[in-house]
Amino acid sequence: MMPVALRRVLLLGALQTLTQGVLSDVVAKRQATQLRDQYDFVILGGGTAGLTVADRLSEAFPRKTVLVIEYGDIEYGRGFFDPPQVEPVPGYPGASRWTFNSLPSPHVNNKTAMVVAGQVVGGSSCVNGQFFDRGARHDFDVWDAATGIEEFDESEHRWSWEGIFPYFKKSVTFTEPAETSVKEFGYTWDDSVYGGTTPIHSSFPPFQWADHPIVRNAMQEMGIPSRQECAGGDKAGICWVPTSQHPTTSRRSHSGLGHYAAVNATRDNYDLLVRHQAVRVLYVDGQPQGERPPLVEVRSLSNDRLFNVTARLEVIISAGALHTPTILHRSGFGPAEVLQKAGISTVVDLPGAGANLQDHAVSILEWNYTSPLDLSPLPRDMYDPAFLADATAGFDEIPARGPYTLAMRNSAIYIPLANMTAADFESIITTIKQQLANPPSRHAALYLPPISETRRPWWRAPFGGGPTSLSISPVTLHPFSRGTVRLNATHPLEQPILDYRAASNPLDLAVAVVHLRYLRRIMDTPTMRALGAVEARPGSNITSTEELEEYVRESVQLSTHHPCCTAAMLPRELGAWSGRI
Repeated sequence: MMPVALRRVLLLGALQTLTQGVLSDVVAKRQATQLRDQYDFVILGGGTAGLTVADRLSEAFPRKTVLVIEYGDIEYGRGFFDPPQVEPVPGYPGASRWTFNSLPSPHVNNKTAMVVAGQVVGGSSCVNGQFFDRGARHDFDVWDAATGIEEFDESEHRWSWEGIFPYFKKSVTFTEPAETSVKEFGYTWDDSVYGGTTPIHSSFPPFQWADHPIVRNAMQEMGIPSRQECAGGDKAGICWVPTSQHPTTSRRSHSGLGHYAAVNATRDNYDLLVRHQAVRVLYVDGQPQGERPPLVEVRSLSNDRLFNVTARLEVIISAGALHTPTILHRSGFGPAEVLQKAGISTVVDLPGAGANLQDHAVSILEWNYTSPLDLSPLPRDMYDPAFLADATAGFDEIPARGPYTLAMRNSAIYIPLANMTAADFESIITTIKQQLANPPSRHAALYLPPISETRRPWWRAPFGGGPTSLSISPVTLHPFSRGTVRLNATHPLEQPILDYRAASNPLDLAVAVVHLRYLRRIMDTPTMRALGAVEARPGSNITSTEELEEYVRESVQLSTHHPCCTAAMLPRELGAWSGRI
């Protein structure tokens, strides 16, 4: 009989092959000579969505060929909090990544946004905080109502919550936590909102810092309800949020592993070309409606050579919110004045390509405890060599255990704007109505009446134990300001120019102030008073609207690395593109 120790080593090796990756065995194309003469589907971008689409297409149509073109390479995406870190640090230390810096935003003291995105097979799912969240049903229903695309009106496939929810369920394999973790931490969930069998995993970590319940208890004392499950569309309250990691090894689960590495050996119709830039889509007939199939111009990063790939059926641009617009621009789709400056012939004057940039801005509320915390374990224990050694060893056990299984954090509150004070809420509603009325806008569907929906979260605040127990950061989910992503006219193959225009709509400052005023009530709860909690930032002496607005301008983080909405699927009259290009 095989010794127990040897069985554990072999089991760990097998699991690491799937989650940490012996990725050197994963096959990818690296030069033009390795490609087929043409492909049925060509996908530009091998990130979270691009690889998912490629996996689905290659499985559904085994006689059709699929090519994914990816700028990055195959790498293991280490977790947000993996050894040898002593504590979580900002910067998303996963695999290779892009770092973008926006233009200064004059309305917030010329602050710039720093945005991180994955430059790797698997995209940003390899570098994110592993917070495996879903949106609220009300946001998807509003999205569906705002599309205005007639061909969707009678379709069984909708962008509403009921249309999207089945795909959320099948997209991930959720594993219930161990009974010991449920008893120790109070995890709750609802199996009915899951049900997938894909190699993309989510689970709850088998560890929490001992001070994690402090903020949770204080929020309950504020009257915020605890929800059993928040992935089913209704999430106003305190939520447990799963982590995108394997339930046994606690290694990051991402698109590169689940939608390529796990299937490429069995799909001879699915090719991946790495270390190449998708430059543009070319139409042989000069227009998208031509009879001949489009070409994709590709640049090798190793020798800078250009070549074309033929797409018999369809080109799918899935290069993220920051690179999709630039591929469109280089292809001749975008604002005519932007294309003209870059010397690019306009195929379609499309103002919406690269417009409507949004992100989640975040402020911060900090406090200190004047009463000592007699709890264990706490993050400070990671500085004890014996504790750190045990934490490192625990991460390599089967199943993994200890602090390194925690990733980022897996708790948050979601609060509707209607939960704020009546005066603040009515003031914001009035301002929105005035903005929508002059000139009249069909975008009213995005804000009214949903803004007054008592179940639609308007902001969220992730929290956890350790350092996050001394601060909480309200994240604005629905910003009113809009920015742009534009092609670099003088260097069109380099990174785009981001202009966040943060707080260009003053409602964003007003809403941020309302969030802080609401959240600082946590200081008056019995839990916080018992610990002698004292507000450190912005400080209890900062009370007026003007002072709080200035605090937001000074302290706000303009991006939580969630850029979106720059290639909208909307009617042409709204500046977007409602069909194929």
